Amino acid sequence: MLAQKLLGVIFDLDNTLVSSSLNFEEIRAYLGCAKDIDLLDFVDALPTEQQMHANSSLVEFEVSDALNAKKLLGTDQLIALLSELDIPCAIVTRNCRQAALIKMQNNNIAITLLLTRADHKAKPAPDALLHLAQLWQAPAENLLYVGDYLYDLQAAKNANTMSCLVTHGETPDYANLANIVVNELTELSEVIRQIFTGEAAGVSG
Repeated sequence: MLAQKLLGVIFDLDNTLVSSSLNFEEIRAYLGCAKDIDLLDFVDALPTEQQMHANSSLVEFEVSDALNAKKLLGTDQLIALLSELDIPCAIVTRNCRQAALIKMQNNNIAITLLLTRADHKAKPAPDALLHLAQLWQAPAENLLYVGDYLYDLQAAKNANTMSCLVTHGETPDYANLANIVVNELTELSEVIRQIFTGEAAGVSG
């Protein structure tokens, strides 16, 4: 169950709402980025001319991946449920905006609020999540960030939001950092539905 009352849901994009086959080892090798350095931090630290080339290459990789992305199980049902409950939603991704929009448009993702690495410092920094808390005028601890990777859980912790890890059947060793762990989004829909049904029953009783 959720630790606090739910007032907003923020989603990661890749391997949370849509599939992604980005090969980060290939990208790192192409750009000359060591395994123990964050890829975006590496690009940001490059001299201007190299940085421009690296950013351009990164966008090419991301757009190519975006063209093949498919909607994941439970995405439509969860978004529809949140709409029915009048809970605001947004997407926060480390993707470039161009690739993110292709993924959302090609898969009819019914979320209009999108924040990419061009808008705020990328995850695991909390900036984008805190911006949404301010935008929605909701305490950060009442928001839920849903993602599939360590950076998502770290961003949630850094922003003091709740977190949900989607494992797709493979539970990583950092799963204990999440408030909720589910295999697929269908399970999260059930959790949220039960919470709100229970609240409604409590009020009527």
